[in-house]
Amino acid sequence: MPARGHFPAICQSVKVVKVIQVQSIWIGTLKNVFMVGTFIYICFALVSDKRYQRKEPVVSSVNAKVKGVAAVTEEIVENGTKKVVHSVFDTADYTFPLQGNSFFVMTNYLKTEGQVQGLCPEYPSRNTLCSSDRNCKEGWMNPLSKGIQTGRCIQNEGKQKTCEVSGWCPTQATEQAPRPALLNSAENFTVLIKNNIDFPGHNYTTRNILPDLNITCTFHKTENPQCPIFRIGDIFQEIGENFSEVAIQGGIMGIEIYWDCNLDSWFHRCRPQYSFRRLDDKTTNESLVPGYNFRHAKYYKENNVEKRTLTKVFGIRFDILVFGTGGKLDFIQLIVYIGSTISYFGMATVFIDFLINTYSNKYCRSHIYPYFKCCECCAVNEYYYRKKCESIVEPKSTLKYVSFVDESHIRRVDQQLLGRSLQDVNGEKIPRPSMDFTDLSRLSLSLQNPPPVPGQPEQIQLLSEEVTPRSSNTPDWCQCGNCLPSQLPESRRCLEELCCRRKRGACITTSELFRKLILSRHVLQFLLLYQEPLLALDADATSSRLRHCAYRCYTTWRFGSQDLADFAILPSCCRWRIRREFPKSEGQYSGFKSPY
Repeated sequence: MPARGHFPAICQSVKVVKVIQVQSIWIGTLKNVFMVGTFIYICFALVSDKRYQRKEPVVSSVNAKVKGVAAVTEEIVENGTKKVVHSVFDTADYTFPLQGNSFFVMTNYLKTEGQVQGLCPEYPSRNTLCSSDRNCKEGWMNPLSKGIQTGRCIQNEGKQKTCEVSGWCPTQATEQAPRPALLNSAENFTVLIKNNIDFPGHNYTTRNILPDLNITCTFHKTENPQCPIFRIGDIFQEIGENFSEVAIQGGIMGIEIYWDCNLDSWFHRCRPQYSFRRLDDKTTNESLVPGYNFRHAKYYKENNVEKRTLTKVFGIRFDILVFGTGGKLDFIQLIVYIGSTISYFGMATVFIDFLINTYSNKYCRSHIYPYFKCCECCAVNEYYYRKKCESIVEPKSTLKYVSFVDESHIRRVDQQLLGRSLQDVNGEKIPRPSMDFTDLSRLSLSLQNPPPVPGQPEQIQLLSEEVTPRSSNTPDWCQCGNCLPSQLPESRRCLEELCCRRKRGACITTSELFRKLILSRHVLQFLLLYQEPLLALDADATSSRLRHCAYRCYTTWRFGSQDLADFAILPSCCRWRIRREFPKSEGQYSGFKSPY
């Protein structure tokens, strides 16, 4: 078994609760204020958060319709000549079907017309430039390429050479999106959002379109917050974004619909709340492909040859995010909430304990009270702490308490003696408990001092000043001259090798108080009869009861506390003096026995 000293200090002790009632105005007021505040918080949370309701998440479906017309002006190159083309885009031109609760609005595009399957040079770039056929590999495919290389290096427009590929020709130019965006007027488009929701557990269904809706309305955060028709430009203004900048490269926007429904009949309310946010990373460097874009193609035949028009589309994807809860009164939820919050009132006691423990430690006594006079009133917490906290030592077989008449403290020995005399073990010094004098009133009047004689000063009876001379039988560890060797076996003998003194001096058995309190047969009989009024014993049993009563009187007198007295070791001189006064017929004594 490992020695006790090998364990950390935290593993050698434990704190348990001791209940005391503190009669203090400021502590009582503080506790009541804390409890009233806790009660107010619990009631506020119950009403404001509707903790009495059973909550259920929303189940929803969404449908969106975009309306608007945009005039587009673009420059195209036809037969080597640039010309300006005007066109009009309607809903079918700039919207594309998407999966889920999303819709897309095109704001910009790059168009490559008349592509056919064939052989053509790659569009010049850092990865496609070449100087000879050795720079091109037949059959090689690059994810960024526009086709499969044929192994030839041919002249492109201008003086540059690029690898020839097999694919749709001519290849699409990897040029930047037009600035400003071609569909910059898309900010005036409107979108109607239809949102149907259901709370199956509460058997309740509704939608965001109110019966008295004005179909010409437009959403406004304060003036018309329930209108489900949104102007795209207003959405960007709500979050502080510039539509014209986002329209160039595209982006992703979120339209949030939050339902906080109170389904109780006496305060029914279930209306959506709309909010917006940008979901893509607007700070991304342009080299990392910012915005939102994709490609699509329109196929047709010309002179029995299949052709296509490839369009790289830039635009804004709107994701509609619907979330929320619906709540209705449920008595089980109410009972659970009340039961879970009752424990909050215990925090008042925990808070008071924290204050008492904090303001009663050594740090406050040495560093705060001397410099902050306003905190001196908190010093009373030290008294509360002493009443509240009590150190209890584990009752082990190695635990012993020793009291010397020439020391004001008590020594605690919590170790195996291993053959050493108990007199030579230092032990831990602990304060002597204060004596409770109320029990002295139970003693016989013969123990009381005689009335004082007029004209003579009163004197306290001291130990005899004469030191008993050491005899040949006196052990080396004896300091008073009255100790005798132990009769216990060799393995336990060191436990009784203890004197009443730490240093040389008179023995405690020579004091008048020892004779009256410990050896007085009349006093001991009084104490035995006080405990058992009908006690009747024979001569031998009476001697044994008086001897053990004398042991108990000595430990109570010298150690004060009953907890300490249970583990107290009597000095050899006192033990033998009591045994001589109340001997055992067999003459063999058992010695100290642990009570646990």
